[in-house]
Amino acid sequence: MIHDSYDVDVAVVGYGPTGLVAASILGGMGHRVVVVERHPHLYGLPRLTHIDGETARIVQAAADVDVALRASQALDHFTYLNADGETLVELPWAGESCGHPAHISMYQPDIENAIDERVRQYPNVVRLSGWQATDLRVVPDQVELTARPAYDGTRLPDSPDDGKVVIRCSYLLGADGANSFVRTALGIGQTDFGVDERWLNIDTKMLRPLPKRFNHTMLFCDPARPHMFMPIGQERQRFEFAALAGEDKDSLEDSDRAWQWLSQTHGLGPGDIEIIRQVLYPIRARMADSWSYGGRVFLMGDAAHTMPPTMGQGACSGMRDAIALAWKLDLVLRGRAAEDLLATYETERTPHARSIVETSVLLGEVAYTMDPARAAARDEAFRSGSMPPPPPFPVLGTGVIQTTDDGRPAPSAGTLAPQGVVSTPDGRTGRFDDVFGHGFTLVARTGLGGLLDREQRKFLDEIGCTLHTLTDGEAGSFQDDARTYTRHLDENGADVLISRPDFVVFGSCAAADVGVLIAQLRSELHYIGPSATQQPVVTR
Repeated sequence: MIHDSYDVDVAVVGYGPTGLVAASILGGMGHRVVVVERHPHLYGLPRLTHIDGETARIVQAAADVDVALRASQALDHFTYLNADGETLVELPWAGESCGHPAHISMYQPDIENAIDERVRQYPNVVRLSGWQATDLRVVPDQVELTARPAYDGTRLPDSPDDGKVVIRCSYLLGADGANSFVRTALGIGQTDFGVDERWLNIDTKMLRPLPKRFNHTMLFCDPARPHMFMPIGQERQRFEFAALAGEDKDSLEDSDRAWQWLSQTHGLGPGDIEIIRQVLYPIRARMADSWSYGGRVFLMGDAAHTMPPTMGQGACSGMRDAIALAWKLDLVLRGRAAEDLLATYETERTPHARSIVETSVLLGEVAYTMDPARAAARDEAFRSGSMPPPPPFPVLGTGVIQTTDDGRPAPSAGTLAPQGVVSTPDGRTGRFDDVFGHGFTLVARTGLGGLLDREQRKFLDEIGCTLHTLTDGEAGSFQDDARTYTRHLDENGADVLISRPDFVVFGSCAAADVGVLIAQLRSELHYIGPSATQQPVVTR
């Protein structure tokens, strides 16, 4: 039964990958959540095809990751070729990150279904599917959102008699895509990075094994018509090509056009593959001028940033937004941090996402040029080795991280925390997060007795930080089976590591300095200790 009004902690507008992660993480933390999604069902078809190891770990926190990635495969390289099929550059994608392959080809509906299944387990999360957010009002202490049936205006089953739902919440998260209602309703503008392209996307299901080259991601930098292909997990394949000026949408989305292209370019026909999705989509690069409004509304995912697909980071960035904001909201809603903490969401995420947007635009300019002279100069630059490498992948450089006396990020602060396979004295074995859960984590080489005083332990307990040691026989000890944590500490010359619930390293230090590290964490979190008059908004 859908009620005519709800009073909750958080409302989430949009139930794509970003909104799904936000609903799952916040729901799992015990907060009252309402999700408003204009579509009556999950999309059910692949849009994103790639995630990285960090994003896989986010999925691990939001769902059964083994179910979510059951049809996935690791990617070992990304190859750029010119119009003649000559390899320009092969980006090494093999390796591991956060306990998962560094780059993964996956089937998006598996991920969305797995997270949705987790969300459905939380009685404190209400999903309003088939409802469109129509009105938004922000007042000093809450947000009021009105939703109505999204389609033909007919009354949905079990909906209120007046055909609308009013949601009052402490915080609202706009995860409603590039054409965000939330962003538009608040009058938040966007910075445009000057990308305006169209690509035809042809998603297929394999009817027989294809040549091995299709197991890799390959981008053909052909100025006559850039195109590419990539696997979608283990059983599907995506083909894309750039639309040329004057080509209209209807002709490009006609199935005969797709089969003509697939036959001429790749020698594939209806006996090899089945087309499951064919759509012309725009490529834009934009970023919201502000990611928050009134300290109550926050933008995430495509509502905050859109980018070319050249790095495969669009959905990854959105899911990072979701988990980064969720743990901060948790501390504020539980009365353990001042609302000042929420301001760090935008100061942390904006430069990180901007760097990815700018690099994606740069790579697109190099790869997608349709100017033959520029393409020839590019090819020669690759051959001669004079083509500069792309910027390094960004890490957090500000916000809730350990800093040195001069305000710069401390070594390892802002990087990704490791996740290895561990074993416990009581016989549990598996990935660290599966064994211990995700949240604040302190890992030390040796026992913590004598290192932490009562007040420090109380603070760590209040923020939900679990304590672990690599020393056998100590409380919270585990066996570092692959020396993942030992190696990380060795590389950073440290004895203690503290990581955040979004798997970002807060900081590391020598054992003697752990008190200083904890004191800085307390300060950066704008921590509020419990008091007799203070009550958390929700209970776990």
